[in-house]
Amino acid sequence: MKIIYRDGTVGECPQEEELHVLRHSAAHIMAQAIKRLYPEADFAFGPATQNGFYYDVDLGDRKLGPEDLEAIEKEMKKIVKENLPFKAFMLGREDAKKLMAERGEKYKLEHMEDLAEESEFSFFQQGEYVDMCLGPHLCYTKALKAFKITQQSGAYWKDDSKNKMLTRINGVAFRTTQELDEYLERLEEAKKRDHRRLGRELGLFAFRDEAPGFPFYLPKGMVLKNTLIDYWRGVHKKWDYVEISTPQIMRRTLWETSGHWDHYKDNMYTTVIDGEDFAIKPMNCPGTILVYDLEPHSYKELPMRCAELGLVHRHELSGALHGMFRVRCFTQDDAHILLAKEQIRDEVVRIASLFDEVYSLFGLPYTIELSTMPEDHIGSVEDWDVATAALADAITSIGKEYIVNPGDGAFYGPKLDFHIQDCLGRTWQCGTIQLDYQLPGRFNLEYTGSDGEKYCPVMIHRVVFGSIERFIGIITEHFGGAFPVWLSPVQIKVLPITDRASDYAKEVAAKLDGLGVRVETDLRNEKIGYKIREAQMQKIPYMLVVGDKERENGTVAVRTRSGEDLGAMSLDDFAAKLLEEIREKK
Repeated sequence: MKIIYRDGTVGECPQEEELHVLRHSAAHIMAQAIKRLYPEADFAFGPATQNGFYYDVDLGDRKLGPEDLEAIEKEMKKIVKENLPFKAFMLGREDAKKLMAERGEKYKLEHMEDLAEESEFSFFQQGEYVDMCLGPHLCYTKALKAFKITQQSGAYWKDDSKNKMLTRINGVAFRTTQELDEYLERLEEAKKRDHRRLGRELGLFAFRDEAPGFPFYLPKGMVLKNTLIDYWRGVHKKWDYVEISTPQIMRRTLWETSGHWDHYKDNMYTTVIDGEDFAIKPMNCPGTILVYDLEPHSYKELPMRCAELGLVHRHELSGALHGMFRVRCFTQDDAHILLAKEQIRDEVVRIASLFDEVYSLFGLPYTIELSTMPEDHIGSVEDWDVATAALADAITSIGKEYIVNPGDGAFYGPKLDFHIQDCLGRTWQCGTIQLDYQLPGRFNLEYTGSDGEKYCPVMIHRVVFGSIERFIGIITEHFGGAFPVWLSPVQIKVLPITDRASDYAKEVAAKLDGLGVRVETDLRNEKIGYKIREAQMQKIPYMLVVGDKERENGTVAVRTRSGEDLGAMSLDDFAAKLLEEIREKK
């Protein structure tokens, strides 16, 4: 694929960059279409994204509807057919400002002021449309063969809520129509699996306008949440963690010492108690620090592994809220480990092995990203080199690969991020392992070494789910609401065919309940086919159909939510099979 660079030269596009160039060019073509339809449009940023592109545009008071998005896509197709060439040119600062002023591009002019060190700017033009851009781009508009406008939303200029809300128009683009069709099919499947819809239909969780961003757990959702937590506790006990719980509200002075008051205050909820400033915790680590600081420690106690299911609150912008994926209060499945520097590698191996055990259980493959030292780091380069090497060595020692993300570590230390992949191929960053050389020093933590000297420990911050809420959202969509038996809020539904079989249905349910199985009965005077369909819609793993014959023989007729008829079997045999499936978390 031929592309044109900002200096006007034409070259062959590296294969790994083709989609990015294609999608970035699509953003320019979309902007041209918007400008043709709405001459008053003023454009902000229009980058390529993972699957497509978007452009943030100021349309004044105009509100777009579905028919407007269709019109924009139709106009884009016209531009593609016109086969306009992309042309690149450079201008000095003053000429560039003059051009943008003549075209009424106030957002581009403001962006130029942010780039005060630049003496010249590059532009790309196709037809009558001109955009300030670094490129590269397609050589001709006709090279864009497969695209679709997907949605619109709101976005603040420069992501700052103090600025104007712009209209963000999103689209997707691919090399071929087949790739586009396959993506759109996955998108439709994702809509069917939307956890917000399934949460309501399956009685798991809900959201109300009275508490935006704060989820309500319904009875079945509480079963799901508690089952996840029981599993989490079992795993952490196995891997030698102790569980703690720290206060939700603590003095401002604590958050000043930790650095959160200076760097995170806008995202914290605050209150005044007895005339003093307090904050509701946005994270759990300072609480663990205070627990460690209650008594002196020896090197023999390290690593000290403290796990906490801490309820944290963060003020997210209303436009960023998204079901269980982005909420304002959530249970973070935290653990903080205090250890000596020489213990880092072995401890990271343990953590990565724990992560692998958890993600494998849910059928979630993952990739690992190693983020290295940023420019604004604290601590010596030598410490960073040792810590980064320890993380890399730990991952390779367990046979895993990682991708380096240069300069994206936290300012206090390098980190490993675990990106899980669901059944639709979407990736979610859940687990993280972060090394922290700063926080223990800020609180003057220490331990006595084998030589009798005092040393400052290192802290590892790590989560495996990320948060209970977000993980529930992810696995709800991953399983499409059809959770594995061990995790299903209701595992069995007993369905009597006639009223005569109702007493036997209650006996069956009582026996299973006594074995610890989550079971319900449907005693309504409805046809059995209707009951079965409704249980399937509720994603219940097994339905036990009982009538006169089953009552006489002490059996149950077993059906699965997928519609498979497993036939009749004794209640004892079925119970044994079910309990094994639950115990082994199949």
